[in-house]
Amino acid sequence: MSGFSVVALCLLLVALVGCGGRTATDRSSTDVQRVLDRRAAAVLAHDAAAYARTGTATGFGNLSAIPLAAWSYRVRGVERSGDTATADVELRYRVRGYDRGPVSAGRTVRLSRDGTAGTWTVDSDRPAKESGQQPWDQGAVRVVRGTHSLVLGVGQSTTALRRFADLADRAVPAVSDAWDGDWSRRVVVVVPRSLEGMAGLLGSPASSYRGIAAVTTGETGGREHAPADRIIVNPDAYGLLGSLGKQVVLTHETTHVATRADTTSATPLWLSEGYADWVGYRGSGRTAAQAAPELAGAVAEGRAPARLPTDEDFGFTADAEALARAYEGGWLACRMIAEQWGEDRLDAFYRSVGAHDDRAGAVEAALHEVLGTTPDDFTARWRSYLRTRLG
Repeated sequence: MSGFSVVALCLLLVALVGCGGRTATDRSSTDVQRVLDRRAAAVLAHDAAAYARTGTATGFGNLSAIPLAAWSYRVRGVERSGDTATADVELRYRVRGYDRGPVSAGRTVRLSRDGTAGTWTVDSDRPAKESGQQPWDQGAVRVVRGTHSLVLGVGQSTTALRRFADLADRAVPAVSDAWDGDWSRRVVVVVPRSLEGMAGLLGSPASSYRGIAAVTTGETGGREHAPADRIIVNPDAYGLLGSLGKQVVLTHETTHVATRADTTSATPLWLSEGYADWVGYRGSGRTAAQAAPELAGAVAEGRAPARLPTDEDFGFTADAEALARAYEGGWLACRMIAEQWGEDRLDAFYRSVGAHDDRAGAVEAALHEVLGTTPDDFTARWRSYLRTRLG
């Protein structure tokens, strides 16, 4: 090939991908990563001026009250069109003193480039299509610290957030008294403005959580490297509860945080939700019939369940009464274990189930190894227990 042809070919490659094998997309990703690194440093330094130099400062003040231990971006891909670009970005952050692992969130960042200076600046930073919002996406975040809790609120008064902190501060010791596993003994509670705000944080339709007072986000079966847990409140439904109901809900959700490392894909919902309710009601003085009215009604009418609740019975879109019976049935199964085998054995049973790699056989093995019984015997005992306590 002639020298002219080689030069011409190289010039063509420069136009398409750049000589030396480095594509324009590679360069854009590097440049975008660089500006986002500066943006992250400004967040951690609470430096509004430095943040503004990286692009839009919209929302910077919304997160200024959050005590951050870490904040970083990872560019996963860039689509560029001339002097504009859209970046697929992973945001990872940790709240100081509360998060062992990071919160991870997908973000869509749009940027533009100054043709003269050749530098990229951020035009917008929004949740990615399949990701939920973060609290600061909904407005200025107000922060209230408790002894064992941190409450992040949007559109809520300090007085209201203080009440949540007080409830969480009572929940943490109550959970630690029941659960003998190792956990952080601290919780982060997020209180949005409304049901719609809760749904936005979870990236789901509001209809999925109507009537649900709170949920806990997190990844099962992990500890050091698992994403951080968040208790997210639905203020609309939560506000309808009485004082005991509010405490039970916060204690229930705190239990999910405490048991996270021992809750795996092998753990059925009747056990994870039933155990959380057992801790929530433990020491409340409520009788079985008082705390399980839907199931009590079914037993009184001769409609006692023939089996333990399945995972499908816990679907948020299920009939409200059927959902209540599922939760009550799981709670009474755990209550029965605590009464007939002992609380220590209940904790051991929970851990034993979660220690299995797969769902198949996990409960059966734990029933045999920890409780010395069989699924058929356990179910028969549970059905008898329901009739005795609720009949």
